[in-house]
Amino acid sequence: MQLEDIRDLVREDLQALDRTILDRLASDVVLVNQVANYIIAGGGKRLRPLLVVLGARACGYEGGRHVEAAAIVEFIHTATLLHDDVVDSSELRRGKDTANSVFGNEASVLVGDFLYSRAFQMITQVGRDRVLETLANATNVIAEGEVLQLMNCGDPDTTEERYLDVIRRKTAMLFEAGTRIAAILADQPKEIEDALAEYGQRLGVAFQLVDDVLDYRGDADEMGKNMGDDLAEGKPTLPLIYTMHNGDDGVRGVIRKAIENGGDGVDVDVEQITAAIGASGGLDYAYEMAEKEAAAAVEALSVLPDTPFRTALESLTRIAVERSS
Repeated sequence: MQLEDIRDLVREDLQALDRTILDRLASDVVLVNQVANYIIAGGGKRLRPLLVVLGARACGYEGGRHVEAAAIVEFIHTATLLHDDVVDSSELRRGKDTANSVFGNEASVLVGDFLYSRAFQMITQVGRDRVLETLANATNVIAEGEVLQLMNCGDPDTTEERYLDVIRRKTAMLFEAGTRIAAILADQPKEIEDALAEYGQRLGVAFQLVDDVLDYRGDADEMGKNMGDDLAEGKPTLPLIYTMHNGDDGVRGVIRKAIENGGDGVDVDVEQITAAIGASGGLDYAYEMAEKEAAAAVEALSVLPDTPFRTALESLTRIAVERSS
């Protein structure tokens, strides 16, 4: 299935999701509306809420609470984007000026806080303690991941283990939480709940690994950001970490200097480092790991009934690793 086929499968749910997002974004404070609508209208794949909807339907859920839960997940994700762009001093996301470059850092942080708090207002209305528990835990783990990533920035000795710990917390945790709450809403047994959670976690890791590959291999226009942005920010992602351990001494020295000086306005030769990463096999290594995670995600779904919704979830793993943006 292609992405459009998947969206068609749950078209009514996604339309209800759009209505819920617009309704729940409303605030009496004009600036809140401006910033929140700016980033929500900025596009994006809406992959996380799509996982909630598909996961619930794959479990046979026939109610309507999954749409509210999907909107909650999207609000939490959007809040993290607002905060991330401030921390990273980013100026471009999805091909548009970031909210912080348009409205300022203060407004972006505060509206991010608004989205977090609005999400938790909505959780209380879902009326399921396990949903509240799962999302409260997820937001805490995501925050820890953000701090761990900050600690890794500028550190060329970051290990593969530390890097993977960050992306499991920072990126994969919300995927995992979204698919878990889908099973919770459908009153599924622990076996199904854990399987869907593993699917989400594995897919989230694969998604981030591909993002890190595209930072050196992707097309800037398609990605909506500049190539080498992670390197310029001093972020030691897996392709860099692999090359640090497998490249020659000269390459390791160049990468070490680039990571240590990231974010300090020091010129970084992105083309030289990209060539070195490619020659060392760093991009292939990261991509192969993404493929293994995607395969494990598909395997986790084997406990679900064979339905078009399960097929859609399986197809999303392929879409996540084969994408160009």
